[in-house]
Amino acid sequence: MERQFHIISTGKQPLEQFVAICARVHPYVDAIHVREKMKTAREISEFLTALIKRGVPPKKIIVNDRIDVAAVFGVKGVQLAHHSLSVQQVKRHFPSLSVGCSVHSLEEAMEAEKSGADYCIYGHIFPTASKLGVPPRGIESLRNVINHVKIPVIAIGGIRSDNAEQVLRAGAHGIAVMSAVFFAEDPVGEAKKLVRIVKEMA
Repeated sequence: MERQFHIISTGKQPLEQFVAICARVHPYVDAIHVREKMKTAREISEFLTALIKRGVPPKKIIVNDRIDVAAVFGVKGVQLAHHSLSVQQVKRHFPSLSVGCSVHSLEEAMEAEKSGADYCIYGHIFPTASKLGVPPRGIESLRNVINHVKIPVIAIGGIRSDNAEQVLRAGAHGIAVMSAVFFAEDPVGEAKKLVRIVKEMA
């Protein structure tokens, strides 16, 4: 799998703002995750409708947890958490969806691989405002996960253009960012910078 660049919604931006940024940056990213934990299926479907209307290809959209919404819209895939349905259940009933798992330990990554996940997102690697007070897992633990599973491992957590290379050198198959793009003064410029790093390290 060639190295991937994913962006993930922050859960803190109104629909209009989120969609406006995605409409401009989607040419530079491999996947846009709609991760809106506090929103209902109907509200998430409004996000997807707006994204697609603004020209974001459905095949670049990944929905967190809500398999129902992902299936209805025929998007790229779903990102599962510990509280979600199992990978096997999703794969059996929705074979067209790509299935990723969010993991926070080597055990969880191995479990995701065993259950048939297509990839996992592991973190958080660096200190990040979204995990205040929780120590980051760091580059060594990322390398350890990568060395023990065969599925692609995408790194997340505090990743920016000034530290993304460290993560990729450790063997990550890609990076996922939230605030680095969505809270940037120049989201397009930041996305271009990050995708250049990801693709040059390939």
